[in-house]
Amino acid sequence: MKTPITSPLALTTARSGPSLVGEAFEALAESFEQFCLIAGIESLTQMMGEDVTQLAGERYEHCPEKPGYRWGTSKAQVGFHGGKIEVDRPRVRSKATGQEMALPSREEMSAGGFLDQWAMNLMVMNVATRKFGRAVRLPEAGVPAEVGSGLSKSAVSRRFKALSQAKLEEWMASDVSELDLVAIQIDGLHLDDHLLMIGAVGIEVSGQKHPLGVVEGATENAATVQALLDNLIERGLDPEGCYLFIVDGAKALSKALRRTFGADIPIQRCQIHKARNITDRLPPKHHAAVRRALKQAWELNDADKAERLIRNLARRFEQEAPDVSRSILEGLDEILTVIRLGLPPELRRSLASTNIIESMNSIIRQVCRNVKRWRDAKMALRWTAAGMFEAKKGFRRIKAYKQLPILKQALIPPTKEQTVENILNCPV
Repeated sequence: MKTPITSPLALTTARSGPSLVGEAFEALAESFEQFCLIAGIESLTQMMGEDVTQLAGERYEHCPEKPGYRWGTSKAQVGFHGGKIEVDRPRVRSKATGQEMALPSREEMSAGGFLDQWAMNLMVMNVATRKFGRAVRLPEAGVPAEVGSGLSKSAVSRRFKALSQAKLEEWMASDVSELDLVAIQIDGLHLDDHLLMIGAVGIEVSGQKHPLGVVEGATENAATVQALLDNLIERGLDPEGCYLFIVDGAKALSKALRRTFGADIPIQRCQIHKARNITDRLPPKHHAAVRRALKQAWELNDADKAERLIRNLARRFEQEAPDVSRSILEGLDEILTVIRLGLPPELRRSLASTNIIESMNSIIRQVCRNVKRWRDAKMALRWTAAGMFEAKKGFRRIKAYKQLPILKQALIPPTKEQTVENILNCPV
């Protein structure tokens, strides 16, 4: 025999209580959400009634000592399932000023809720604004998407715009000085032919990854990159610090980095981009041999031997493809930075490419795929930032993160290392 889970006391209370509570228990058999909604409205009504009693006394009671008096009821809205529902709100006016007095429970009700979060969460999951109502309310449910429920495409768009703009402003003003960064990846993302977003991802010595910032620009030039670097420095990034910068190979990136952090700052050019740029300019018959030679060079622990292998590869194409030969040698120092730093092979594979920020860019493209027209750069920044926040939810520590202290030690210049050693060895 099945044991009932509802206690006799609860049933007795339901029968003797207000009608809304009875309706709530009836709705429990159909939908637990309907039960929560009806019971929640009853609780909210009771709280507002208690607020009115404290301000104006009991109904039909003369209370000269109370600061207010009752003034009927009106309709109010409260957030529910990504939209709004109407409830009856009692009103109280002040005896001294005649102005309406705020009810604490009403203020909490209007200030609370997750309407903005509902909109942002579903939009980054590619739910169109026209389908938002269907995503949060069933047409046959007891709480349909009525007019004024806040589920129209324009209402959802306004909430997403407000929340994404607020998060962008807060993020672009946040402090980054507390992050123990050892590596920073910078790359650009083309949203259309005339709109480019340049973002940065930082890697802490613990292996954790953090989106650092984003700026817009027409092209990936030094001025655009400089704007991003200036923003990071204003937010606490130490221009005298020791970092490994990983870029895709654009000369503007290296130029801005060296101008800001010094000519000797270590910059690693993405090896995957480099190999792709070389093979794209060669006939298919050479692709396998070129990839094999580059891989052999990048897996060496000696930077000088790796450089000789790459120079030999360039020499093979001096006659057949002289432009490709020059392309192989272009930026040779930046290609072998992780080898010159003496990093272990496992850590080199994680830091020798821009795969981390490229993975984030793919999430941004997925988030933005429903956008058909970019009205302005402000809109693009909001959507890009939303995509970066979404990508951050899936961030994991990089592979070989336990070897990152080796990178941190390798980044210390010899002069600073000697200074630290002298301080430690100095007698007290």
